[in-house]
Amino acid sequence: MAESVNMPAALEPPPTSALAPLHEPLFRSLWIAAVISYTGTWMQNVGAGWLMTQLTMSPLMVSLVTAATTLPVFLVILPAGALADLVDRRRFLLITQGWMVGAAALLGVLTLLHVITPWLLLAFTFLLGLGAVMNDPAWQAITQEIVSPPQHAPAVALNSVGFNVARAVGPALGGIVIAAAGSGVAFLLNAASFFGVIFFLYRWKRPSFEHLESGKLSDAMRAGIRYARSARVVQCVLIRTVAFSLAASSLPALLPLLARPHGATGYGLLLGSFGLGALAGAAILPRMRRRLSVDGVVAAAILVFALMTFAAGRVESFPWLSLVLFTSGTAWIGILACLNVAAQTMSPPHLRARALSMYLLVLQGGMALGSAAWGGLATRFGIPLTLLASAVAMVAGLFAVRRYRLTAQQLELSPSVVRD
Repeated sequence: MAESVNMPAALEPPPTSALAPLHEPLFRSLWIAAVISYTGTWMQNVGAGWLMTQLTMSPLMVSLVTAATTLPVFLVILPAGALADLVDRRRFLLITQGWMVGAAALLGVLTLLHVITPWLLLAFTFLLGLGAVMNDPAWQAITQEIVSPPQHAPAVALNSVGFNVARAVGPALGGIVIAAAGSGVAFLLNAASFFGVIFFLYRWKRPSFEHLESGKLSDAMRAGIRYARSARVVQCVLIRTVAFSLAASSLPALLPLLARPHGATGYGLLLGSFGLGALAGAAILPRMRRRLSVDGVVAAAILVFALMTFAAGRVESFPWLSLVLFTSGTAWIGILACLNVAAQTMSPPHLRARALSMYLLVLQGGMALGSAAWGGLATRFGIPLTLLASAVAMVAGLFAVRRYRLTAQQLELSPSVVRD
């Protein structure tokens, strides 16, 4: 018999405007700074992927750009989640943001000096990913400290909107910058984009900081792992996430090669099409949720994404490829919306950052492993056949994890932001 897990049903909040959190100056300042930073990150992603295609046409090396971004999740995500529950998150975030400024700026300088190599590009991409992974659990956990309690849910939704606006604008802007001035300038603009968040964190007077538990970092990590092993809801979320991320990572990993005939601007516009699709998907998700169960939304979206992954390896014209990427983005946000909200609600507050770190481990870790594997297959068998195999793997994964279901009477599809 299939195992089914009921997600905690939230109490109905009082009616409130979706834009109400922006009336709170603290949240408004952080939201604007975050959107600028997200835009810089997407410009960085376009620049790194495109620069690698200029340095080498090896599908494996190109796919390793995605893998290098997410590989640090295996090394530091669990300690990062424990630290975010134990230390002052404001100071911790200042350190991680500063780390990313340094890595992006140095990469930009080396690129402009024309001394960058494929392996050096991967090394700096890894360093940026390391800072991002250390940053993510603490970053997700501060939202409820920035806004008043009644505005928490709409604030989380606005964070998602901001992230997907940047996903739509950043790649297109990055493509234009790269075509006009090169990837090095895009890297430097990414470094500059962090300063808004750093300025906010520097001026933020955190109202209180309480150590909910004391002891060694290793003890805190073990406590989080024990909770994950004992909570069926956590197991279902993690298993569903890893099955999807491993199979679905081929399209983002190989997209720079698919976009190569259309130039840097075309690559940026294709990623922008994906982001616009994500915005459209976020708009229709509540309607889908009224008609389908959580499992139904995830299954339907995975089938659509699998079909678009297959189609991406078969279409060549720019308009058709843009439509494929737009539809893929719509499906992508539908899948991650359900998984992200489930991850947000699967643990008590004092364990939230640690539980989220485990979710990020399987999501981004699956993306890293999958990117490297699909890149290796594409090197040997070609991109169209690899994307077909990826689509088949997604469909097979739906059947493989059918025993691990997430059901809920009420589930608000407004995911918090994770680097997906």
